Amino acid sequence: MTGWEERDGALHKSFCFGDFSGAFGFLTRVALAAEKADHHPEFTSVWNRVDFRLTSHDAGGVTARDLALAAVIDALFVKR
Repeated sequence: MTGWEERDGALHKSFCFGDFSGAFGFLTRVALAAEKADHHPEFTSVWNRVDFRLTSHDAGGVTARDLALAAVIDALFVKR
């Protein structure tokens, strides 16, 4: 999990792409994986960048589910 920063009870990371389509396609792949895991990230998307904030609200911070989703997100980014 390279590049994830833990702050304010959450994991944070930004991913940059060459254009909007690359960013949106990545976000779509993440959305499908998150739905399958039944664990949904907070995110923002601005043109070629997607920012994530992962936390387990019911647990009040970062849990194993967040770490697992972060690893999936990293794997999806590498495969782009």
